Amino acid sequence: MVRDEHCIGRLGILIVGTRGPVGPGEVLVKIRGGSETFLAWSDDPLPKGATVLIIESRGARAVDVIAWDGPSDEITDGAARRY
Repeated sequence: MVRDEHCIGRLGILIVGTRGPVGPGEVLVKIRGGSETFLAWSDDPLPKGATVLIIESRGARAVDVIAWDGPSDEITDGAARRY
């Protein structure tokens, strides 16, 4: 497994809601000067449009996320490193 360390600690928006342990959703993240999508896994289901924090990389294109209730203006620069 090749982890993508650059995405850990970043905020993103779910473009497909997660289903908890049943299955992943999809998260859009501003990273590396553009936007990329990753499969997003969470312990609990999260709805489409939710702001999430990436807490772990499962490989090149899959991440673990949690709901984010903090300021969402940090999504624009990917500076959510305070979890």
